Amino acid sequence: MNGKRLIDLSVTLKAGIASDPPGGLPEIDYISHQQGAQQLLAGFSGLTKDDLPGGEGWAIEQLRVTTHVGTHVDAPYHYRSMTDEGQPMMTIDEVPLDWFYGPGVKLDFRHLPDGHIVSAAEIQQELVRIGHELQPGDVVLVHTSAGERYGEDDFMLKGCGFGREATLYLTERGVRLVGTDAWSWDAPFAHTARRYAEQQDPSIIWEGHYAGSTIPYCQIEKLANLDQLPSYGFQVMAFPVKIEKASAGWARPVAIVDEV
Repeated sequence: MNGKRLIDLSVTLKAGIASDPPGGLPEIDYISHQQGAQQLLAGFSGLTKDDLPGGEGWAIEQLRVTTHVGTHVDAPYHYRSMTDEGQPMMTIDEVPLDWFYGPGVKLDFRHLPDGHIVSAAEIQQELVRIGHELQPGDVVLVHTSAGERYGEDDFMLKGCGFGREATLYLTERGVRLVGTDAWSWDAPFAHTARRYAEQQDPSIIWEGHYAGSTIPYCQIEKLANLDQLPSYGFQVMAFPVKIEKASAGWARPVAIVDEV
């Protein structure tokens, strides 16, 4: 793009790495060109492998995955079936397309401890630091300590998270799409579990997600390359795969940055 730079904000969907909890890890079967040739021959009587260019057929991958592996967008339906007012939550195929495209804002919270719950005051402080005032339609991306640990054994323990207060601070100002390079918009579950064991307060569990029943919004999770972004002044496109009645869709978010 003339005068523009595209930055890939997605991780590579890959099997065999520590990207998700046990039971939720993606599995990928790779069907080779040689195997594809045998499948192709089966459909054409008299066809031989020598008839095919290079003796090869198609290559195909078969995946066993959830809609929440890799970089993906959570729909409001992911965290509640109904809003607080009793309206049905949108599935990923129902969310307006304009939610997935807008001016990007990056909040750098890499300095916060793993498991920390970001407050509204901390968002305000960061916005003052970067010199930006939130506008309706802004896409807020959060840079945490988790991004550089994707695929490592401690990935799911890394990064700060957003609770109810901070999430509503954003959505009350018209933000409808947020993103994080961590496994979840909320703090890592292991840290929340320790807090719950001490406090026995169920309101701390998945509170950032559940805040969406008050004001519905979408989250992009497992972002990448946020270190390459300026604090603001770029555009984000993060259109999810359209899956009927689904709680999420895989996506390949891209930031569009003006070349100086």
